[in-house]
Amino acid sequence: MKLNDEEQAMLAGKMGPARQWAMDHQVQVGRMFDAQDMVPVSQAHMMGDPESVGLAGVEFVERFAALPEEQRRVAVPMITDPRGVDLSYYDPLGQTEEMADIERRFIAACRALNIMMTDTCINYQTIMPPVLGDHVAYGDTGVVIYSNSVCGARSNFEGGPSALAAGLTGRTPRYGLHLDRHRRATRRYVVRQQPEGLTDWGVLGAVIGRKAGSYWEVPVIEGIEKAPSSDAAKHFGAAMASYGSTPLFHIAGVTPECATLKDVGGENLTPEDITADDIEALRAPFGGRGAKVDVVVFAAPQLSLVEMQSVAALCRDRQRHKDTSLIVCTSPSVYTDARRMGYNDAIEEFGGKVLQGTCFYQQYAREIGEANGWKRLLSNSTKIVNILGGYGYQPSLASMENCIESAVKGEIV
Repeated sequence: MKLNDEEQAMLAGKMGPARQWAMDHQVQVGRMFDAQDMVPVSQAHMMGDPESVGLAGVEFVERFAALPEEQRRVAVPMITDPRGVDLSYYDPLGQTEEMADIERRFIAACRALNIMMTDTCINYQTIMPPVLGDHVAYGDTGVVIYSNSVCGARSNFEGGPSALAAGLTGRTPRYGLHLDRHRRATRRYVVRQQPEGLTDWGVLGAVIGRKAGSYWEVPVIEGIEKAPSSDAAKHFGAAMASYGSTPLFHIAGVTPECATLKDVGGENLTPEDITADDIEALRAPFGGRGAKVDVVVFAAPQLSLVEMQSVAALCRDRQRHKDTSLIVCTSPSVYTDARRMGYNDAIEEFGGKVLQGTCFYQQYAREIGEANGWKRLLSNSTKIVNILGGYGYQPSLASMENCIESAVKGEIV
């Protein structure tokens, strides 16, 4: 790889051991993907929930936190993905003091590196959305696919160490979606049934992700009659990334790089229909109508302020069934606004719990399920039902409205 003078100085240890580690890590990643050089990034976003990081990961970051300030501070604005523990409410969920202590230590270490603890997977809605052509280093798959596709920014899926390295150096290896040639369409899909609510958009994204099935496939989608809202695009992309490891999609006439099929090289690709049968086939394993529901979860992605308003309106002047729990996960910034606007109160008077800065599947989902006796889980998130079967749950999928109706009745409607 071609390194400039500053990058060579980092690699030689002249800017301290943290940046030396970071540049060495990036050179190894770059060589793996045949990157010719580094590309400067404007910001970085790191996944680092305690379930993933563990004690070893905390101790690793603490070593950097102990360095002199000029050696440890990140070089570009750096933010964080959801945490695994809401430190204001963890014991009632069945999370342990050991889990909370790992969280506290990791937060302290990140702050010493001047990382902003935004604790969100919807930073493109709440913090600082990237812009068209903006090179960034993002970790969460839902963040990456939205930023690449809807914003037109440029990022690969950056694992935790790679995101940290990008924050410390202010750059990332120039490969994958930082290059024009990897942003061209490779698969062409025609939608034959229009999505309506958030869950419909999530299911459509999941179908396309499953059909594409590779990080290196770039779907271009035709047939969308109405542009999705930000929340709809969020569910669409998060599910596509979950089912297909897809980091980028184009929607003809909607997303910024694809005014027409020709813009992304899609005009000569063989069109593949997405039919009502495809949609139903994906939904089928997540039914369960009439089954007792133990917990209703709104998360993955975290809820926007608009979604919080919608959930609150559905909950207002009603009460959940005594045997059904309701968990809502949002970012700390949305939580504060939602509290000011009375949305949190409406949800919690219903009997639900609003958690800030966490996401359900990243907060020891198996352990809290076992602690609370939760088995049958209901959500409007196509992403989360894809994940939580592996954590011991029986997941079901429904619209936001039917999720609340089910929470009231104690069974899936």
